[in-house]
Amino acid sequence: MGDPAPITYTTTPADDEALHAGYEAGVRRARARLGRSHGFRIDGKERGSAGVRVERSPIDRDLVIGRFAQATPSDVDEAVSAAAAFAPTWAATPWAVRLAVLRRSAELIDQRRFLLAATLSFEVGKNRLEALGDAQEAAELIRYYCDEMERHEGFARPMGRLTPEEQTLDLLLPYGVWAVISPFNFPAALAAGPAAAALIAGNTVVLKPSSAGTLATLLVADALSDAGLPTGALQVVTGSGHPAGEALVSHPRLAGITFTGSAEVGMAIYRSFSAGQHPRPVICEMGGKNPVIIGRGADLDTAVEGTVRSAFGFGGQKCSAASRAFITRPLYDEFLERLVARTGSLVVGNPLGREVYLGPLIDEKAVARFEEAVAEASARGSLVTGGRRLIGADLARGNYVLPAVVEVPADSWVWRRELFAPLLAVAPVDSLEEALAAANDTEYGLTAGFYGSDPAEIDHFLEGTHAGVVYVNRRAGATTGAWPGVQPFGGWKGSGTQGKSAGGPHYLLQYLREQSRTILAR
Repeated sequence: MGDPAPITYTTTPADDEALHAGYEAGVRRARARLGRSHGFRIDGKERGSAGVRVERSPIDRDLVIGRFAQATPSDVDEAVSAAAAFAPTWAATPWAVRLAVLRRSAELIDQRRFLLAATLSFEVGKNRLEALGDAQEAAELIRYYCDEMERHEGFARPMGRLTPEEQTLDLLLPYGVWAVISPFNFPAALAAGPAAAALIAGNTVVLKPSSAGTLATLLVADALSDAGLPTGALQVVTGSGHPAGEALVSHPRLAGITFTGSAEVGMAIYRSFSAGQHPRPVICEMGGKNPVIIGRGADLDTAVEGTVRSAFGFGGQKCSAASRAFITRPLYDEFLERLVARTGSLVVGNPLGREVYLGPLIDEKAVARFEEAVAEASARGSLVTGGRRLIGADLARGNYVLPAVVEVPADSWVWRRELFAPLLAVAPVDSLEEALAAANDTEYGLTAGFYGSDPAEIDHFLEGTHAGVVYVNRRAGATTGAWPGVQPFGGWKGSGTQGKSAGGPHYLLQYLREQSRTILAR
């Protein structure tokens, strides 16, 4: 069985038998490893605790993913102290040496991607395409940031002179200890990417995975360790937001933090962390309420496919998921008819199955959010299709729902609230101006998509949309599917704090601070 080509979220692997065989072998390996006990890692040693959390699979609540030690505030303090003790050594390590270690870790992630992908399916319910994409993106983010560091030769640059006797060098240097708090929906990529960026820049890292997705994140940490990353450079603390997360965010010895998650938590971190004794960098990616606009002359086959993929891929549990669609009125009825048909054709079930497109939602809270939105739509508007929980014999112990398309009045909270569920609200509009006004009427500004053939409308959309990532006429995904080095991923307004996008040419700079050194000859 040959090594398959890299796969992204938009690659279609239906005919790649080697890829499917590799994934299925990964499923067998991952299944054999489920249910084990896992400690957190401090200074290269696995540590246990009195508190243990049992993580169960969203596929089947009787399936135990693992038993994970819960770090206490004292454990978190030890982890930060270990990272702080090693920070000067790692900062002084030549950048080329750091890159060699990180590139080896990317190769290991590649070699282990089938095990990692299968673990993602068991642990968070991703279908095989989404799971393989997450694993591959973890490796590609590491490589991209390494390439950026190398391309800029470590960000050391000679400057001009005011006198012949002086020489000035401009440097970008690490901050110190950096915390990374990763989310459940991309446990591999959104742990590997920020952690690697911080490490490449010369910071040491304390990584706290989400309570859902912990095992996949530990596999990424294993790859970093096995690649030769010194034990002091990366600490991993497992535990819930309270107390482990709170202890980490409030630690005075942290120099910076990266958080991916809800706007509520992200803004609380941003306000508290950046308001300490002195300003500290905070990188928060905090979600979206992403619109799709169907303009004049749109190819409806392309528009429907792209919208469905973005609205219902991974159950809408992406900050980039499409949740609102505005369709020019002459196309509305036909678009809706095709949308309903395509939505109804999606296979919902156990994501380990080859033909399954939509697996379970992450937990009962997600199902409850979905059901609440469906109830609102049913009461105030129309449930066009889907919208119910699946409780058949094979699915009764999991969190399975049929994706929903709804029509609701403009004042419904369904248009405003981020649901992280497979529900798309649709409405007709009479002009692109009306569509843009509605699309931009949100606290978020992450992604947006447009379908149409009029060059003037395309330009107007691009110039008028309030989003950090925009796509036009993209069949692979109206609002989702960004890839390192191809589509930098980051949001405006309430979707992000820094305005520098992950997987893009400016992201690494956030983990570095500038120093100017002027030396005069004696």
